[in-house]
Amino acid sequence: MNRSEITIQALDGASDAACVATARELLLEYGRFVQSVEGPARFCFGKLEDEVRGLPATYAAMGGECLVAWINDEVENAGAGCVTYRALATVPGGCEMKRLWVRPAFRGTGLGERLTLEVLARARDAGFAAVYLDTVPETMGPAYRMYQRLGFVECAPFHESATAGMVFMRRSLV
Repeated sequence: MNRSEITIQALDGASDAACVATARELLLEYGRFVQSVEGPARFCFGKLEDEVRGLPATYAAMGGECLVAWINDEVENAGAGCVTYRALATVPGGCEMKRLWVRPAFRGTGLGERLTLEVLARARDAGFAAVYLDTVPETMGPAYRMYQRLGFVECAPFHESATAGMVFMRRSLV
């Protein structure tokens, strides 16, 4: 892509229907990917479908946001990726980053890192002290290595849905 620009937009009540529809598509693509891999990365798709149905309010109601990344170039404005975060009821001052997804056509562009850095900045601005996440290095190796590079460190489990191979990580914001 020549002269591409990345725009990251948070969904809210003022988001247009096309943006909300793109966020739904991206989140469901993420869910289908996770369902398609063998091993511990699989999860209950029904919960994700409930989250998607509730957009744009879903993550705001949980003390967070859903962010959509757009790649703007000379030809189109394409929804390229998404990420969400929400407050953690079990960890005072903590929020959980979830559902990081970059469409295959946009991988290798640094978009996953841009979305993660945006969550870190927004979470800090919202007053959170730390961002938590879980991942499965076996099936999400590039994401796991990116999290390490961005200062996430392994930590104790912060929810009870842990499965074999799942790694819990934390990054301080203070």
